[in-house]
Amino acid sequence: MKNVFLLICLLACAFTARPQGYVITQFGVSDDSTKIQTAAIQKVIDKAWEDGGGTIVVPKGVYLTGALFFRPKTKLSLLEGAVLKGSDNIADYPLTPSRMEGQNLLYYAALVNAYYVDSFSITGPGTINGNGLRFWESFWAHRDSMNKAGKPWTNLEVHRPRLVFIWGCNKVTIQNAKLHNAGFWTTHLYQCNNVLIEGCDIRSPFKPVPAPSTDGVDIDVCKKVTVRDCYISVNDDAVCIKGGKGPDAHNQPQNGIVEDVLVENCTFSDSHGTLTLGSECIHARNITIRNCKVDNHVAILRLKMRPDTYQTYENITIEGITGRCGTLISLAPWTQFFDLKGSTEKPFGTVRNISFLNIDVQCDKVGNMQGDPNDKISGMLFKNITVTAADPVLETHNYPNIQTDHVMINGKPFTIKQ
Repeated sequence: MKNVFLLICLLACAFTARPQGYVITQFGVSDDSTKIQTAAIQKVIDKAWEDGGGTIVVPKGVYLTGALFFRPKTKLSLLEGAVLKGSDNIADYPLTPSRMEGQNLLYYAALVNAYYVDSFSITGPGTINGNGLRFWESFWAHRDSMNKAGKPWTNLEVHRPRLVFIWGCNKVTIQNAKLHNAGFWTTHLYQCNNVLIEGCDIRSPFKPVPAPSTDGVDIDVCKKVTVRDCYISVNDDAVCIKGGKGPDAHNQPQNGIVEDVLVENCTFSDSHGTLTLGSECIHARNITIRNCKVDNHVAILRLKMRPDTYQTYENITIEGITGRCGTLISLAPWTQFFDLKGSTEKPFGTVRNISFLNIDVQCDKVGNMQGDPNDKISGMLFKNITVTAADPVLETHNYPNIQTDHVMINGKPFTIKQ
């Protein structure tokens, strides 16, 4: 009898400790899509946190909101037909400590924010819709006016919110959700470890109004990140490795390495680059993209070489890619917002151990590798490659240690002559 009583107590404790589901419409949130409900939804998140944790459940309907901040032990679930729709008024996104373009600063909050929320998750099949049209139009209008006046400008001058920003979280899952129409970057991970993004539909438009700077997945000073079974089409880089920029960026504690990233079984439509390292990245290591389909006119691997930043890109594997692309590789200088900040340093990039394996694609041009003059490039391998190319040229600019093994371009064997 004593053992039975103990078992009942254990089961009761387990049941009471189980995270609860907080359906937002049961706590005063309306599905009136014309009414902004930031405070009401935030109140549900805060209640779940105060109760010891739980899942914020968004049922079918459209819920207009500004920035939401998830608390420790809270999660987000978007049911079928559920839409969290972002306000298009920047006043609904407060300035908070943040991270943008390789620097820590005060910036406008994202639509969904999680700061130091371990085991945070966003699950679908519902949608987070950034409703970014007004921000995109403002961006292009500002750019055109600055260009017409002959004045310099930056991406941060038109204030725009990201869709999802996750900072300092361990064991993050974003699964089976639709992430659409971000005002700025779509999914930004900073200083996170053990992340899974799986089965997500990530997109922003190219027309009738292009959605500028809407990177699909930005991985910034993170370790052990997997992006799997996703569809990505955005008007900037699809998967982008970041980590800091500037002549002293490698010595600053807020910056750092990105390592152990796996991108697999994804489909990539239009973007500016399928897998991009840069434009703010000081060290990337052990990055793999494999078994993916491409249907675009951009580089499978895009390496942005900043002449104002020490960069190391190493142990990068591109394997099992099929479809249509722009090029296999683009390795080129990247001088956007170049700034040595008064330093007399002469930064350079180091690229080593890059492998292209088992690739069968149609492309516009095979590839171009021409970084900054002081960059050090070595250990490049192209093996079991079949390419049909309008321009059958792989420009290597006499970098050493570039090897080819069973490379066929337009039906003819191809060998790099050193």
